[in-house]
Amino acid sequence: MSETTEAPVTPFSIGDPLDSPSHPVEVPDFDEEWTVDKGFTWVFYGNENTTLTRPVIIADGFNHGKSKLKELYEFLEGEDYPLISELRRRGMDVVLLGFDNRTDSILTNSKAVEGAIREAIRRRTGSERLIVGGFSMGGLIARYTLARMETDFHEDEHQTGVYFSFDTPHRGASIPVGVQAFAYLLPYGLDLKPHPFEQQMNSPAARQMLWQHYDKKTQKIGVASERIALLNELDRVGRWPRIPRKLAVANGRGDGVGLPDVDPGKVALRLDVRYPGTTFYAQAQGDDVTVAYLKRAFPATERTITTSGFPELDGAPGGTLATYQILANSMIEAGGEADLRYPHVCFVPSVSAVDILDFARQEDLYAKIDGLDPSQSGLDEFHCSSVTTPHTFPTEELCTWLMDRF
Repeated sequence: MSETTEAPVTPFSIGDPLDSPSHPVEVPDFDEEWTVDKGFTWVFYGNENTTLTRPVIIADGFNHGKSKLKELYEFLEGEDYPLISELRRRGMDVVLLGFDNRTDSILTNSKAVEGAIREAIRRRTGSERLIVGGFSMGGLIARYTLARMETDFHEDEHQTGVYFSFDTPHRGASIPVGVQAFAYLLPYGLDLKPHPFEQQMNSPAARQMLWQHYDKKTQKIGVASERIALLNELDRVGRWPRIPRKLAVANGRGDGVGLPDVDPGKVALRLDVRYPGTTFYAQAQGDDVTVAYLKRAFPATERTITTSGFPELDGAPGGTLATYQILANSMIEAGGEADLRYPHVCFVPSVSAVDILDFARQEDLYAKIDGLDPSQSGLDEFHCSSVTTPHTFPTEELCTWLMDRF
């Protein structure tokens, strides 16, 4: 039996939960709809506004395929806190910005952010300065765009007063490398295209965003060339925009406390049937540490994934993703079995979300941010969650902290 005739594994992706609302809400008709290069928008006026007056551009994050603005609206409005309604109540016009391809390069999708900025300036009534930012990778794309516009055009070309990011991987994100490697064992579809998760993990955006990337061709783990190129480009444009006030929030804690139920080196997930004995382990420190044993029945494949010099990433302080939960559910739906121990792991470390430290070292990854010199960050102000929360989850604590500074 070949990959192309193997029974299908349910399409899934492991990325931002922005298009997976747990409590769908009624989405009102938008007031304007724009098409921009590489993207598109839905615009919702502030409650007392009849024209675009005080634009807040919110860029979508990383996931597979095209943005889904209906689901993005539902996630931002119907989870812990009604962010969109509250922005509109405060007189701000919400501009939800989606991308034609969320796995495309950050540099490519920067065109969509620039297009939305220019369209907002053109349509705006009055001279209120823009608020521009995004959730997760959307915040990184917005950051780069503003810095690029200042560098490559007139300094105040973007007319933006505030930049914001919500659990953005400013210094990188982490998806367990064993999970990344497993993506390449998933069956191809009847259209002979790779599984959506493989496409996602091997995409330009993933290669740019992930702190360490598993390369399909070499089967090696390291910093992808695309990430190096992105960091060089950020250096070229000054790393951060200089004009707007720069704000950020992290879904992870700032006191150095991570996920207490994730034990480094222990089994996180074990699969059976189609992938008999495949086992993923929570990331531990040390050299030649086994993080995954991968086995596929058809076509027969067996592989052990090891790391050296990694910190304890999976249980680190940071915004979490249901990485192993998503993987387990997809295997069960395909008729397999899964022994799930750790549903959630850290995705964006807190030190990355507030741009205060790199996280290759254990002591930096678990640093007490609240005790660090805030000038180490490229941000003007930042705030970490008082409790560990899911990546990009719009809690009242984080949303109100941001809006009070808009």
